[in-house]
Amino acid sequence: MVDALHEYTALELHQLLQRREVSPVEATAHYLERVGRLDAVVGAFAHVTPDAALERARAVERDVPTAAPLWGMPLADKDLHPRAGVPTAFGSRAHAGEVPEESDDLVAALDAAGAVSLGKTATPEYGLPSYTEPLAGRPARNPWNLELGAGGSSGGAAAAVAAGLLPFAPGNDGGGSIRIPAASCGLVGVKPSRGRVPSGSGLDRLAGLGVVGPLARTVADAALLLDGMVAPHGYPASHPFAVRAPGDDGPFLGAAIRGEGRFQVGVLRDTPWDTFTEIRLDPEARDALDAGIALLDRLGHGVEEVPPTSEPGYPAAFRTIWQAGAATIDVPPERHHLLEPLTRWLMARGRERSAGDLAAALSWLVGFERRTIARFAPFDAVLTPALALTPRPVGWYDAEDGEENFAQQVRFTPYTSFVNVAGLPALVLPVHDTAAGLPMGVQLIGRPGGEAALFAIAAQLERAARRGRRRPPVW
Repeated sequence: MVDALHEYTALELHQLLQRREVSPVEATAHYLERVGRLDAVVGAFAHVTPDAALERARAVERDVPTAAPLWGMPLADKDLHPRAGVPTAFGSRAHAGEVPEESDDLVAALDAAGAVSLGKTATPEYGLPSYTEPLAGRPARNPWNLELGAGGSSGGAAAAVAAGLLPFAPGNDGGGSIRIPAASCGLVGVKPSRGRVPSGSGLDRLAGLGVVGPLARTVADAALLLDGMVAPHGYPASHPFAVRAPGDDGPFLGAAIRGEGRFQVGVLRDTPWDTFTEIRLDPEARDALDAGIALLDRLGHGVEEVPPTSEPGYPAAFRTIWQAGAATIDVPPERHHLLEPLTRWLMARGRERSAGDLAAALSWLVGFERRTIARFAPFDAVLTPALALTPRPVGWYDAEDGEENFAQQVRFTPYTSFVNVAGLPALVLPVHDTAAGLPMGVQLIGRPGGEAALFAIAAQLERAARRGRRRPPVW
């Protein structure tokens, strides 16, 4: 059994651990062996900690109650999340060799939930772009086709899960950084509502954009990890802020397993980037959307088009926030030459912005949030393409021209960032395969606090699509 642990879903592995048919040490050793054998071609990990992982697995087995929600489950920390004693470079040459003395909140929460970290998954520099090709390391490659990228910024996490190097993995998402790589690699990725996950709520981030969430191979696996992130000590969750996402905190695993209910689903085709650049859907992306619509219709859900609207102020406002966030990067001037051209461009543009520019952008985006929630209010969920294009080849993005790089990212993924601005939950999952065998997915956007409905709909789509346990060539 131990020889084939990666063939089990995360939920199945969790059940094996709970029944003591597999130990945390056995699970950890199995995945470390796969990382050591396969990651040289995948590029999913920025740093692997085999000794620390095995020591942690023994400590979990000995000291942590099995009731911990992620007891003994292997995963890895994204390189944006510091872990005490483990090199953390934020995907940048400017931080090479730095070892933090303290862990961040998400890392501490995953430890409290009983998980075992195998190391750090790769990220682009500071998690800024939607692809993972840092000059500080190797590109994270798509296990379905190694000539293609894994997306970003949680590209290393997605590549690791898709290649069977991890059963699931945490990521963070400030404009699509969970959903883009999940969609690129044929995974389920969840961006929770703002305020949902205490250790990465978004409430303490600029414009409330950045939250943390799971990447997994199945809907139930994603719910299992999200439950552990929301309530690492068990439900009810403990929130550090006076506000949080509306509705119940969970658990969400039940909704993901049952997959019950009939829902009203809107289909969204326009994007707030339509006035910025030409947004065109690849035929494969359109086929995936059509497949999602057909499945929903067959399942008996109400499906109707969301009337188009125009938001010409969105591109300028979002760019201001993206650039202003980069302006806060704390790197001494003598190390600026180690930063990548895109990061330097973003920092320079951000530092040209005035406080008035930032205040105006924040005010405009608050209005956009209210309009978006009102626009989607008639629906339990809104369906969009997950990506506008098929996964991009490694090296496709312009490495020198920041303006062109930004436009390329918008054309690739125009349906993700506005969900962060609106603070809404969203889930991507594969529903279609291209002629070349690449999985393509759709995105479901929920009401504020509507994760349970998203898991229920996604579970139904997952069953109805009957894609089975497809495995990439790297497996």
